[in-house]
Amino acid sequence: MTPMSALETFEKMLAQGKDNALLRYSLGNECLKLDRLEEARMHLQAALVFDPRYSAAWKLLGKALSEAGALSEARETYRLGIAAAEAKGDIQAAKEMTVFAKRIDKQLAGE
Repeated sequence: MTPMSALETFEKMLAQGKDNALLRYSLGNECLKLDRLEEARMHLQAALVFDPRYSAAWKLLGKALSEAGALSEARETYRLGIAAAEAKGDIQAAKEMTVFAKRIDKQLAGE
């Protein structure tokens, strides 16, 4: 018998009713690794419902949207994430999202 993947483990936890920000973030992260972008987006948005100040979830959601080609939505997600990170004092996450947002601005300007 093969061991369960991280995604399967997290999905099992969710099915058991263990729904919270960290679990949804973990599910989103695993889906993103597997290029399951729509599922990643759904889980990361759910994480942000639990905790709107979850900097890492904002950052990963921006990445998922960017990889899905939803650049304007990714840019807005980073903008909201930067505000959330700054409000929480998470300066490193705010700086990283600022860099990602600027890259998107350049991509959007080039279209």
